Amino acid sequence: MGADDTDQVNDPAVDPAAEETFAGPSAGEPSAADDGAATDDTAADAPAAEQAREPEKDELAERTADLQRLSAEFANYRRRVARDKQADIENAKASVLSELLPVLDDLDRARQHGDLESGPLKSVADKLEGVFTAQGVASFGAEGDAFDPAVHEAVQHEGDGSNPVIGSVFRKGYTAGERVLRTAMVAVVDGPTGTESATDGPDSA
Repeated sequence: MGADDTDQVNDPAVDPAAEETFAGPSAGEPSAADDGAATDDTAADAPAAEQAREPEKDELAERTADLQRLSAEFANYRRRVARDKQADIENAKASVLSELLPVLDDLDRARQHGDLESGPLKSVADKLEGVFTAQGVASFGAEGDAFDPAVHEAVQHEGDGSNPVIGSVFRKGYTAGERVLRTAMVAVVDGPTGTESATDGPDSA
């Protein structure tokens, strides 16, 4: 065996088996141990991320509840303002109409004296009464009506009060819708009793 043959066999640099034995994993490829560590880290980070989002969810729910509460309060405020505004309008209108009721009293007295039968005063009276009617003003308090202390002011009272009715009307009362603008000034007497006729009974044909 020559010297050249001995050098070729003992040189590990040219031995294919030696290259396969000592060759490790390449620098760019992760090992199996590295893959397992990465998987464990990802699994550990998931609960932590979820816990980090919990305060954000709580804050969002709190802000949503605050917004809903503010929206409800604003809606109630708008309704209250609209209701108060309408009440102010009704009160102002009732105040003006109440101030004009003496004009209706004068027209009633003029009518009783026959001054509204014809002429320009009748035209003015008709127009004024038309305005009051358009505003829902109506008179009440007529002779024979049942006496109601809530809307009738009794200045005279005759009888024992067993069946009080209006005997005379000194001043009419007026309403505007359901609001009483002025009570009626009346004299109260006892109404007739036992006036139910036979035709009004349950046996009437």
